[in-house]
Amino acid sequence: MSPSADFERMWSDLAPIGRSARSGGYFRQPLGSAERECHAWFVEQCEARGLWVETDPVGNTVGWWGYPERGGAKAVLCGSHLDSVLDGGAYDGPLGVVSGLAAVDALRERGFTPQRPIGVSAFVEEEGSRFGLACLGSRLATGAMPWEKAAELTDRDGVRFGEALSAAGLPPDPDHPDSGQPGWTELTDRIGCFVELHVEQGRDLVDRGAPVGVASAIWPHGRYRFEFSGQANHAGTTRMEDRRDPMLSYAMTVLAANKQARLAGQRATFGRVDVHPNGTNAVPSRVTAWLDARAESPQHLDELLAAVQRLASERADRDGTSLQVTAESVSGAVDFDPSLADRIAAHEDGDWPIIPTMAGHDAGIISEAGVPTAMLFVRNPTGVSHSPDEHAEMADCLAGVEALADTLERLAGS
Repeated sequence: MSPSADFERMWSDLAPIGRSARSGGYFRQPLGSAERECHAWFVEQCEARGLWVETDPVGNTVGWWGYPERGGAKAVLCGSHLDSVLDGGAYDGPLGVVSGLAAVDALRERGFTPQRPIGVSAFVEEEGSRFGLACLGSRLATGAMPWEKAAELTDRDGVRFGEALSAAGLPPDPDHPDSGQPGWTELTDRIGCFVELHVEQGRDLVDRGAPVGVASAIWPHGRYRFEFSGQANHAGTTRMEDRRDPMLSYAMTVLAANKQARLAGQRATFGRVDVHPNGTNAVPSRVTAWLDARAESPQHLDELLAAVQRLASERADRDGTSLQVTAESVSGAVDFDPSLADRIAAHEDGDWPIIPTMAGHDAGIISEAGVPTAMLFVRNPTGVSHSPDEHAEMADCLAGVEALADTLERLAGS
């Protein structure tokens, strides 16, 4: 079977897993049944290709074409993730995993023999959709997140990350004698570079008329929890002027964040909110909302957050409510290795464009760990992501596979 036909078959196999019949979107939350089914499929695909499968205690998995021994030639790692946001698209994450497997097929069809090991990876909890911290798997794999802190992260139902690992059949502690694997913090010692292929989450490549692009940098971004507290009361008998309504403080903060981000040319989004007691006929006592903020530099991010927090606090004072802001995760700016980007962008029909991205990725975490890192993007004709409308044409996906195979051949051929 040709690599292109094999890619289409793999994509068809994955398409039904975790898909909502109602919206067409995907619910592949980390360590849940759909994500674990995708993981089992990935392991089967690796084994079918004769790749040596290594799974760490938290579920990060690599299929190795040649194992990276300590003291030997450092490996070239590619891949992405299999989890999704709530009601997400099909391409964000899985496209990079499937393309990695298809690129191995393409290289073998070319008769290529790697001089350095090649790995195809699938990291867990990249989206942060269940445990609230994006790129959790790669943070643990690189030692950027201590296990003790990760184990206490909880999902919306109060399930701890460590408990979810146990429920999924994984050892809850990477240092546990029954884990069967060493801690994966040694991963960065065994790889010489990492390349992540990803669907573009925007329209830059559409505007340029290019099917494939290369990343230059990732904007700094953070997730912040805003907790507004007030006084629960009756929706009918409580006069408007007597209310201490945290929903009002929250609503005005959403508008303020939108305005400040627009004025500064940055990004600010309140996409999740939790209301207590969440009654139709009651003034709420507490509103908790999460701000996703992104900016072109750390200074711009700090300034944006400060402006939003100041306006929110001023509004809370006027409403008789209180506000507490907690930074749940903050990721700095990532500048990908420019020489690696230039090398990957070189193409016989003209260089692929090199563009920045405002989205966070496992590649950013691995880059911050000191590993030379690059990203390839595949054109998204809708420009929409984190939505069922996310899309990539098959011809562009196959162009991405070829670009990834070319990249792995250059990097693992010497």
